Amino acid sequence: MSHTRTAQMSERLRVLQDSLDRIVLVENFKRAPALNAVIIIDPDADDATALAAYVAANKDFEVLGTNASSDDVTLAVGGGIKCETDGASADQVIILPHLDSNQTSWSTTTWGTDQEAAWACCTTTGSSVADTTIWAGLKLTNTSVVATDANQAFIRYADGTNDDKFQGVYSVAGTDYTIDLGVTVAADATYVLEVHIDSDRKPHFFVNGEEKGVGVALTTAIDLIPYWGVQADTAAAKHAYLRKEVGSRKIAAE
Repeated sequence: MSHTRTAQMSERLRVLQDSLDRIVLVENFKRAPALNAVIIIDPDADDATALAAYVAANKDFEVLGTNASSDDVTLAVGGGIKCETDGASADQVIILPHLDSNQTSWSTTTWGTDQEAAWACCTTTGSSVADTTIWAGLKLTNTSVVATDANQAFIRYADGTNDDKFQGVYSVAGTDYTIDLGVTVAADATYVLEVHIDSDRKPHFFVNGEEKGVGVALTTAIDLIPYWGVQADTAAAKHAYLRKEVGSRKIAAE
């Protein structure tokens, strides 16, 4: 996988190339994700409200997080989805692929450290980034905490940490690393965040098309999950926008 900057940013993900040696998934969030329970319909229930919610819900992605509910995620007029926490400190809205068996290719496709996996999102910050944490990338669990996952590679912003700049976070068999990506996070700003794992299993971190950091080799053959989340770090609602996600990985034997 090339990491050379070109005129077309998506060339690294091969989104625009007819490449038969990679799987590419693109999510534009034409439908808003909801809680997992929304896509489970009781065939014996006569519940028009539940059926309407099921029809409207995104079938590939779901909502998690502390005090998160389906109505915390709405379609955004600028494209994608708006995710807004409730009013308590530590409230979250987390977007992830449905983890139910055979529900979506986003989950059945493995994003392995040995598969040259690449993941990107376009996200827009809210009107304030104070007391806010935003995280995006490939992890084992949904948390934004650096030290929870033994293996991971993601990008994180936490107000008051790293001089309010993005960090590249990755872990190798329980050893955690952070990289200053050098980009100060602003309110009402759009960022393209990318994590790429190369053929040597090294994670590369990109912000707005520019490589900002690279790590040491990750543990081999670890299947990670794409997560994006926003968290309020004070007793006030916080929001951010998730415009798009792209996942890409090399085709390998089953």
